[in-house]
Amino acid sequence: MKEYKYKINGNDYTVAVGDIENNIAHIEVNGKAFDVELPEQPKAAPVVKRVAVADAPVAAKPAAKKVAAAAGDFVIASPLPGVIKEFYVKEGQQVKASDVVCILEAMKMGNEIHAGKDGVVKSINVAKDESVLEGTTIMVIA
Repeated sequence: MKEYKYKINGNDYTVAVGDIENNIAHIEVNGKAFDVELPEQPKAAPVVKRVAVADAPVAAKPAAKKVAAAAGDFVIASPLPGVIKEFYVKEGQQVKASDVVCILEAMKMGNEIHAGKDGVVKSINVAKDESVLEGTTIMVIA
């Protein structure tokens, strides 16, 4: 079961979501079981391909608000303020548009940042555990 914690109108709730069978979701709210009828069969979650990176130290780089990219380069910019928690690629690595290249934590949630374009990682412009603002260049794909 996947467990979530919510605060609604000042009250804490622990919601555990279990199996979904024939449009019926089996959940528990604060330990009390419920069967919830869904309007239609839920769609399967998209499959995310993670790209493995060898354990190598990442050199800290100075933060840059925006980095000028050469013609034809693709800039991956932070969609919101947060902290870079993990990199799944390194400079010079080949990526596909759907590959998750890093995790940006914002509001205590990990957000997967995708490459957005097939190519090669030209530069990584921030360091792990670095705070970034919306629009900060995270990396450049050539």
